[in-house]
Amino acid sequence: MHDKHLIFIDGRWQAPASAGAIDIVNPYTEARIGRVPACGAEEADAAVQAARAAFPLWSGMPAAERGALLAELHRRLAARGPEIAALITSETGMPVRMSQRLQLGLPLTTLELTVRMLQDFAFERRVGHSLVVREAIGVVACITPWNYPLHQAMSKVAPALAAGCTVVLKPSEIAPLSAFVLAEEIEAAGFPPGVFNLITGTGAAVGEPLVAHAEVDMVSFTGSTAAGRRISEIAARTVKRVALELGGKSASVILDDADLPAAVKTTVNVCFLNAGQTCTALTRMLVPRSRHDEACELAAGVARAFTPGDPMDEKSRLGPLTTATQRDRVTDYIRRGEASGARLVAGGAGRPAERGFFVQPTIFGAVDPASAIAQEEIFGPVLCIIPYDSEDEAVQIANGTIYGLAAAVWGDEARARAVGRRLRAGQVDINGGSYNPSAPFGGYKQSGNGRELGVEGLEEFMEVKAMQLRDTAMPA
Repeated sequence: MHDKHLIFIDGRWQAPASAGAIDIVNPYTEARIGRVPACGAEEADAAVQAARAAFPLWSGMPAAERGALLAELHRRLAARGPEIAALITSETGMPVRMSQRLQLGLPLTTLELTVRMLQDFAFERRVGHSLVVREAIGVVACITPWNYPLHQAMSKVAPALAAGCTVVLKPSEIAPLSAFVLAEEIEAAGFPPGVFNLITGTGAAVGEPLVAHAEVDMVSFTGSTAAGRRISEIAARTVKRVALELGGKSASVILDDADLPAAVKTTVNVCFLNAGQTCTALTRMLVPRSRHDEACELAAGVARAFTPGDPMDEKSRLGPLTTATQRDRVTDYIRRGEASGARLVAGGAGRPAERGFFVQPTIFGAVDPASAIAQEEIFGPVLCIIPYDSEDEAVQIANGTIYGLAAAVWGDEARARAVGRRLRAGQVDINGGSYNPSAPFGGYKQSGNGRELGVEGLEEFMEVKAMQLRDTAMPA
């Protein structure tokens, strides 16, 4: 049992003022596996005050020293790798083989790349007689979701700390356990007190007080678009910087000269990754009308390989959704899809297993691009296949949602790149191009603002100051 009774503030594990607790449930067994404190405004204030007090020392520390501590953190987390992967599988339901690769591998890679970037990053440059300086923005509230808990935390915490910011991390109350491992290893690595603080609780009880706090200089949030709107409203009262990575309804545009089997296979695999609980999931497959039926048949064949199973089994490919609420929400969308007139190609609303929060991997064909299942983020293993008649129509459909996080294009390389440039999305994969953790990541439109990862992700946590130096060429 992973019961946590303490929170980490100012370099110490301490009891929260609040007496409440939140249960953590294994989505496969449906049993409680742990409990974390349900913090509130008092704990949020204490964590922010500790971060504020630690900021002058940490931001004034040479970048090389901050990098050395981050490198030590990497070493320590890597040593606990199998434990972390299994822990995240137990609270999210992602099959453990994928957890080892993604839930553990991605955050370790992000941390390693951040350390490397810090070695070469230019914190200042000359522009004429001005010295342009990049400085840490200050205290950062990092609020993270449950689908990739450690990866999302590391994508914020690592660059924020590297930039010289101090941090308060509020992980999702649904999957917070890996954040405690992170705090334990930050403490063991020797980070100064107050540089990193961990509090747990709901968004309403502790997240909103963090966002509203006058001593918080920046909020970095990943989650739903609805929650992102709420955070923006609250943060506007103190005019603090807000970086948002929100929802998506990403299109995979398959052109008429594409390798259809390869494009369909990859699109389905990306859509069903983590049981569809991925913000960049390719949930809309756009195909030429003449090849629609062929694409449906191919997609159904790929979907058959995604059978529900114990996520701790190395052979499992489809785990449960993370919560019963999410399972019910996705199932409702499937029913709405069935009622909309779309063709059910695979899956459906029936439960595929007696135990666990499973949803059948579901594919709809002949989907109306204006329908709810084609417009709204479902966040489950549901794929919409949409036929189109021209390249221009495909681009119009792809851009025809409020979202703009990710996309994919398949076809002749030059033509696919040209179409990719027309898509209003922050990340576009061309012919199966793989994810690049060194490249900036973020969305257009209501998929958010700001960028994570890469140099741009490091700069997100900095202010820019211009120091006008005395121009000796000017008369005294």
